[in-house]
Amino acid sequence: MPFLTLDDVRLFYRLEGNDDRPVLVFSNSLGTDPSMWNLQAADLLPCFRILRYDTRGHGASDVPAGDYTMERLARDVLALTDALAIDHFAFCGLSLGGMTGQWLAAHVPSRLSHLVLANTSARIDAELMEIRRRTVLTDGMAAIAGTAMERFFSPETLAGHDPQIASARRVLLGTDPVGYAGCCAAIRDMDQTGLLASIRVPTLLIVGERDVPTPWEGHGEVIAREIPNVRVVRLAAAHLSNIEDSRSFTAALLEFLLPGDPANQSCGPRSA
Repeated sequence: MPFLTLDDVRLFYRLEGNDDRPVLVFSNSLGTDPSMWNLQAADLLPCFRILRYDTRGHGASDVPAGDYTMERLARDVLALTDALAIDHFAFCGLSLGGMTGQWLAAHVPSRLSHLVLANTSARIDAELMEIRRRTVLTDGMAAIAGTAMERFFSPETLAGHDPQIASARRVLLGTDPVGYAGCCAAIRDMDQTGLLASIRVPTLLIVGERDVPTPWEGHGEVIAREIPNVRVVRLAAAHLSNIEDSRSFTAALLEFLLPGDPANQSCGPRSA
């Protein structure tokens, strides 16, 4: 398994694709792992060199004790790309990953060619995140799994038999409570609203019309208002829109990242 030890943590990563392709970094939601991007990676790999990684505290990456910060999560991305000699990349983050992307775009814009912020926010209710942090530390991941899955997906999707849903549930339950709690603290303490207006990286905002944790009202609308010239795409999906409406999500990425490029004929949303 590919690991890199960076500062105080060992991160798991997966780098795929031809070296001559532009790099696209995918960053995960809270309680998920790189498998959440399987559908996008399969469709886009002909056109990109794709880097996926486990956020600290998640999956196969190390699980440091204590509270994490958004800056720490973002600097993990910088350390990882530095170690892999990747100077310039497009960044696509969903929820927690999108929060990480906001920090990167505001503080190190020269590293990013494009920014995709999916189902995310610049500020989340701190009390809600603190309750979730304490709950997993006291009672384990099973105590929040049902609620989390209902926030990830719409009722119709949960009622189906999509293997992607079963995989997401297994990953969530297998997440270390200490790492999950550390990331909850990073979200709890985050208010990046003041950073948004400074972002000049070309930005795509993807919003789920059925997204409960980060809906348009109070979340997506703030990002769309504050980041100059942001492009907005609305999908008929819940929080993990890249899974629930994978074809539309991938098409939006492709149109934003490679508009009018003949190379994009070789990649695109083939997944059901």
